[in-house]
Amino acid sequence: MTKEFAIAPDPDDPRLTERVTGIDHNGERIETAVTVERPLTLFLNGREIVTMMTIGDYPDYLAIGYLLNQNMLRQDDRVTAVDYDPDIDTVVVRTERPTDYEDKLKKKTLTSGCAQGTVFGDVMESFETIRLPESARIRTSWLYTLTRKINTAPSLYLTAGAIHGCVLCEGDRPLVYMEDVGRHNAVDKIAGYMFRHGVDPASKIFYTTGRLTSEMVIKTVQMGIPILVSRSGFTAWGVQLARQAGLTLIGRAKGRRFLALAGEDRIVFDADPRAVAEEEGRHRRKGAVDDAAE
Repeated sequence: MTKEFAIAPDPDDPRLTERVTGIDHNGERIETAVTVERPLTLFLNGREIVTMMTIGDYPDYLAIGYLLNQNMLRQDDRVTAVDYDPDIDTVVVRTERPTDYEDKLKKKTLTSGCAQGTVFGDVMESFETIRLPESARIRTSWLYTLTRKINTAPSLYLTAGAIHGCVLCEGDRPLVYMEDVGRHNAVDKIAGYMFRHGVDPASKIFYTTGRLTSEMVIKTVQMGIPILVSRSGFTAWGVQLARQAGLTLIGRAKGRRFLALAGEDRIVFDADPRAVAEEEGRHRRKGAVDDAAE
């Protein structure tokens, strides 16, 4: 059986948060943890691609996942090296195949992703050709178990807030849990992990704490994952694209409640919602005072 949480957040990592002081609503002095963000400049071979704001963990997965989700890397590309220099906040991805993306960089469009995500002109062209496996299923018993395990796992989301989380799951098992200040960064880290470890997406479930926007749908479909779940809500274009691609889209998944607005045929109702506890107030670590971003 696959081990749960092959990668999980480490809220005790001193690189990822700082302690700061201030006052609360009563005017009393407090000390709390805040999430750190730092720039990371990505190069593909000899070409500078983008500078991202990130918490700085797993720069190799983030870099590869970003390039995959922007169609700058192909699934059959051979990555020969990933060189990260923390002193100058730079990561260089080197490939066997020569690459030149000057024209592609000129036709980027802004998306609704935090920290100014970008999606390039030909991403939608590849989106049109992707076919997700129709045989994939999600049982409601899995959904309830996953949300409980994920929401109670130690994380920066619970410790400091101001961060998004994404989790790669299979059945009722959370496998890879990534966090970052931008939800697209957390997605890209998982895409990079899947590429580096040869993970088959056909039976996977993707969970996010963020909104189900067009960007989230596009990236999930590009990764070949047939089911996307969020504790947050939907955008109209996100729903439209999910229906177009045959993606199962489940939002507002909290406690016993959820809404499915696309791909409902993959859902197997095998659990009685009345037997599931309503979600309590967020479990917080001592000293956390601010809310996480949705």
